[in-house]
Amino acid sequence: MALTTVSLNCRAQTAPAVAPTPCIDNLRFAEFDFWVGEWDVHTADGTFAGSNSISRQESGCVLVEKWAGAGGSTGMSINYFDGASGEWVQAWHAAGGSQIDIRGGLTDEGMLLVGKIHYVANEATQDFRGLWTLLPDGRVRQFFEQSNDGGETWAPWFEGFYTRKTDK
Repeated sequence: MALTTVSLNCRAQTAPAVAPTPCIDNLRFAEFDFWVGEWDVHTADGTFAGSNSISRQESGCVLVEKWAGAGGSTGMSINYFDGASGEWVQAWHAAGGSQIDIRGGLTDEGMLLVGKIHYVANEATQDFRGLWTLLPDGRVRQFFEQSNDGGETWAPWFEGFYTRKTDK
């Protein structure tokens, strides 16, 4: 039996090139950037409601919100573009026990996210929606509404006008 040598030309397979910052390089992740910044928030009548800090983190893949209310309330949210569904998502949690889970996207009016609010203290869950609108003067209007009847009617929950701290 004769032995023969077979020459195999083997090459290591390489993974496809991946952008080092895929979220920064994808414009969908920038759709909510008008909300990024350090803000003072006032109600419609001009009353100071609190301060909010929204920052891009994880190489532009998430927006992190940190709220400090004038009366001592605190809360935070994680906001991100879900590439699988094509929607923006917000998960909010406050020390006072409110949890908000909403999703959606840009409309002609601004960033509209719809879902649920859950109140930990009494285990109540209601329909909830939020609309963030960039105003011509550079402020952002945040308008939240809650429905207690399955979305038939909506009642204002919070309306805040964001002014950049650097614009003062």
